[in-house]
Amino acid sequence: MSAARYAIYFVPAAQSALYQIGAALLGYDVYDGALLPFPDDLAASPDAWSDLTRAPRLYGFHATLKAPFRLRPGRSAEELAAHFKTFAARTRAGVVIVPALRQIESFAALVPREPSAALDALAADCVQAFDEFRAPLSDEDRRKRLAAPLSAQHQANLERWGYPHVFEEFRFHMTLTGRIPPAQSAEVLAYLRRKLITIEGRPLPIDRLALLCQPSPQAPFRLVASAPLTAAF
Repeated sequence: MSAARYAIYFVPAAQSALYQIGAALLGYDVYDGALLPFPDDLAASPDAWSDLTRAPRLYGFHATLKAPFRLRPGRSAEELAAHFKTFAARTRAGVVIVPALRQIESFAALVPREPSAALDALAADCVQAFDEFRAPLSDEDRRKRLAAPLSAQHQANLERWGYPHVFEEFRFHMTLTGRIPPAQSAEVLAYLRRKLITIEGRPLPIDRLALLCQPSPQAPFRLVASAPLTAAF
């Protein structure tokens, strides 16, 4: 089985203010696979900020819609890319959220200020529509997931869909940091709120999908294809 993993994400347009800020904060651009310099006004030293964003940097600035998966034997990357384009072209309810900065457990992320049934439906559609391409979980992947406490529903989702946080357990979020030490939480969140002052509280259309690939376990994800969503409002 190939070591490569694929994922379906929402990634803002490369030239959008949101993407420019998010990518700079993580220090990585999924569009061209390049490391980026951090902003000059960090709330920590560059080395400390690099450590704080190390885990999410591997995935780039995004929101997960279909979690990373390896290709099922007999399916190809070309088939997946073709299916991705067809899927994005389907007309569906338009999605617009108002992003808000929140600390989720120990990391910071942008999340919808209010629940969105249309967003939940889009995520559920992604989970199901691309599952035919997903290889079953390996024993190693299952062990990694089960190392964290999971509810019975999370475990059932893991076994059926390869990821615990789907359907009713789905929570749209665009990760900005890894685990924040408790003593630094207030300072980091205040800094992020200043950086996101032009983003937070303003409507954000979820208007595109991105197909990304991670060629090997230690490599960062990189964008393979991006497609606008065909939406009806």
